[in-house]
Amino acid sequence: MSKYLVIVESPTKVKTIEKFLGSNYSVVASNGHVRDLPKSTMGVDVENDYEPKYITIRGKGEKLKELRKLAKKASKIYLATDPDREGEAISWHLANSLNVEDKKMKRITFNEITKTAIKESLKKPRDIDMNLVDSQQTRRILDRMVGYTISPLLWRKIKRGLSAGRVQSVTLRMICDREDEINAFIQEEYWSMEALLLPKGHKKPISAKLTGLNGKKIDIKSKAEMDKILSEIDGKEYVIKDIKNGERIKKAPLPFTTSTLQQEASKTLNFSTRKTMQIAQQLYEGIEIKNQGLVGLISYLRTDSTRVSEEADKMARDYIKDKFGEEYLTTSAKDKKNEKKIQDAHEAIRPTYVEFSPVQIKEYLSRDQFRLYQLIWKRFVASRMSNAKYETKSIQINCNGYNFSASSSKLDFDGFMSVYTDDDSKEEKSKSASIKNIDLDTKLELVETVEKQHFTQPPAHFTEAALVKAMEEKGIGRPSTYAPTISTILARRYIVKENKNLYVTELGSAVNEVMKKSFPAIVDLSFTANLESLLDSVEDGTIMWKVVIRNFYPDLAEAVKHAEETLEHIDIEDEVTDIICDKCGKNMVVKFGPHGKFLACPGFPDCKNTKTYFEKTGVHCPKCNGEVVIKMSKKGRRYYGCENNPECEFISWQKPLNKKCPKCNSYMIQKGNKAVCSDNECGYNEEYAPKENEA
Repeated sequence: MSKYLVIVESPTKVKTIEKFLGSNYSVVASNGHVRDLPKSTMGVDVENDYEPKYITIRGKGEKLKELRKLAKKASKIYLATDPDREGEAISWHLANSLNVEDKKMKRITFNEITKTAIKESLKKPRDIDMNLVDSQQTRRILDRMVGYTISPLLWRKIKRGLSAGRVQSVTLRMICDREDEINAFIQEEYWSMEALLLPKGHKKPISAKLTGLNGKKIDIKSKAEMDKILSEIDGKEYVIKDIKNGERIKKAPLPFTTSTLQQEASKTLNFSTRKTMQIAQQLYEGIEIKNQGLVGLISYLRTDSTRVSEEADKMARDYIKDKFGEEYLTTSAKDKKNEKKIQDAHEAIRPTYVEFSPVQIKEYLSRDQFRLYQLIWKRFVASRMSNAKYETKSIQINCNGYNFSASSSKLDFDGFMSVYTDDDSKEEKSKSASIKNIDLDTKLELVETVEKQHFTQPPAHFTEAALVKAMEEKGIGRPSTYAPTISTILARRYIVKENKNLYVTELGSAVNEVMKKSFPAIVDLSFTANLESLLDSVEDGTIMWKVVIRNFYPDLAEAVKHAEETLEHIDIEDEVTDIICDKCGKNMVVKFGPHGKFLACPGFPDCKNTKTYFEKTGVHCPKCNGEVVIKMSKKGRRYYGCENNPECEFISWQKPLNKKCPKCNSYMIQKGNKAVCSDNECGYNEEYAPKENEA
């Protein structure tokens, strides 16, 4: 019989850990949480100082029975759940459910599933850290309070089983605000110019960009301004005024955190945040490798620290020295100092055994596992390597007072780039215009000038990668919450994803408007970020967890009470239309569903007839003079189309107006408080005041 019991979260870890420990140890999994707040109620006793009411999770009774039996027989119990707040809370719930003496139980943590890490953790058992537990409890209770008080209001307001969440709702607002910025954006025209100049004795011309006039930067905003410049330099001599040779350093990257891994996997591998975390979890828990058994390939995947242990740093440096040479080793520390609270008990995400190169173990990994492991391995090895160095040369040229600049760079030492290159590095490599063998006396002959018209671009739609970056920068959520938050609002159809971009649906806009109107604090970015800081303070032990709850709930309850009164008066009623149900003859009504508005028979459930509903805008189609109606794409994006489709193919993402452009006679579209010409090259716009309740 085993003397010692080790309890982990995931059953996948069991075999990996068992092989590192002798027969005196029994390893078993709890399969995550064993206790939680009940699903049927909020589970927080507001009248009894917000005491949480934990119950055994449905279906976990047999598992707890098994754990209690094993715990009773063991002389020592090691709670080895994940090394974060959530893991600490799971250990605490286990300790409260096993019905054994506290002195028999100890908490151990390890950042990677390796023999060394696990053996070391057993040498340093500790008590459960109640500050970590209280921080997780506070988050759970805050989220439960928001979800269980506001969601019923959304149900009544929009007539569907919708939900609100403390992090989810503010994330939705971020996406909605970006959509509003894009819709209100007015593009502006600008021009650029390059002079192709042939140095005497050279076969290929160099490209010099126009940068200014008499040493001052100039902005060219129209063709007329461009033509004026061309007339002033026509026939004039191009003279080299200055040449500078230098060196530019490209710094090696930091190893991955949860956020940066999700961003890079999205950009380079086209992985969703959820997929990235699922595959990273598999790599962390263990992969079967021939002659090695199950091997945990990466360190813990939920972290916002770039710290690396001394052992891992030495392991990487020895590998680099052996494979690349001494000159490829970095001499500086590669850990980012973060003023904000970070989970610094963790390390950055890194390979557990750097000698397991991606190519070496490729046959044991699925295609996606290999691609993600390769990304993590290369990034970590690169983080311990020397910076890349470029030789640079820049030439300043003058023509009748106008300043032109030509530059080139050449990779002198590849350093970390011999292992890892991102998109920026690849782009730099492709720029190889040479300006060698040119001095101050070199004569330049104009080959041609190249003028280009440009238009300023609106802010880009969020991608999952960009959204994670913005959430991290604004302090919204933590590493463990990014992926589930985005997955939730996608599953609710508040947003949709098309070609990596995230778009707000009509349903998402409606939910966001209710939240902004009735619960402005919940969707306020600063308020949400401040709550995250308070959770960090609870973890530090500098503030009691119930103080946070006591300060939060009364304001929330008051807002809910006010919203109940207000929203009851403006509750959305079914809109009766003049469209007759062709099955029972009743006037059909407008309903609001997960995919937007639709027509339904009021005789439901006796008559279940439904039809597509197109909301009229009062705007005439610019192509056929039919009615422009609001439609929904297959993924839930709102757009404007002609009622005579498919005969008329007119569509627009912005609302068209019953107004022609006075400059080019194209139709106008609405962008915020502006009426803008639909022809991008025209650029005409004027003030526009939308009428109340205008679609």
